[in-house]
Parts: sequence; C-alpha cells; structure tokens
Amino acid sequence: MKLLVSLGSNIGDKQQNIERAIALIDERIGSVVKKSSFYYTEPVGFMSENYFINAAIEIKTYLPIYRILKITQKIERLMGRTQKSSKGVYHDRIIDIDILTYGNKKIHSSRLTVPHPRMYERDFVMKPLREITNIK
Repeated sequence: MKLLVSLGSNIGDKQQNIERAIALIDERIGSVVKKSSFYYTEPVGFMSENYFINAAIEIKTYLPIYRILKITQKIERLMGRTQKSSKGVYHDRIIDIDILTYGNKKIHSSRLTVPHPRMYERDFVMKPLREITNIK
C-alpha cells in the first residue's frame, strides 16, 4: 500500500529530528521510497519564535492503517514529544508525523481521518508533497 506522510519539527536539531523519524518509519512501518526536500516554514495556528522544517515521504507498507497510526504515535513519544495538538491548540514540537493518504482508502473515525482533512489548506504540507507526487 502506498502511504504518504508529512513530517515537521520546530525544536531541537530539526533536520536531525526529521531524518531520525524517517529512519524509524523505514524500520518500523515500511520502505521509504521517496523523500522530499526540507522546507523551512513559519508556524501556522500558533505563535512561536521557532520556525519549522517540514518534509513529506512516500512509504510502501503492508501494515494496516491503525497499526501505522499506533507506530507513528509511538515514534513521536520515543523522540520526546509530550503534547499532542487538540481542538486547534498547537504547541512547539520535536516531531510531528501526520498520515496524509493510505492508498485510495477513505477513513473517518474518532481516531483518524484519511485523507488528512486539512492537508490541502497547508502549504507546509502541500509543497513537499507536490515534490514527490503528482497531487495538485
């Protein structure tokens, strides 16, 4: 299954954080087959002095989507993320991993919505994603 994921980091060694997350995803979820460049962006939805580094990756995986969700959340915790954004309240974060698409599947549950409901509204997601896909 083709899985598209967005990554972001705005504290610590941001580039290294993204690279470590990609390595852990490759090890635990599936083969990373494409990786975008790094994009430097301003925070969206909250005030912070810390700019973000964002990237997107394409993964080939055989895992079910809720297993993937559990693993991405575990990677975030392993890397030191202590707060999740909720109800429109965002925080600085060492790593953020968002599942964007899972093949052509549509999922809408209390735990996960795929395709990601706000991906088209966010340049910091779409610019790296366009680099590795033909999504407009």
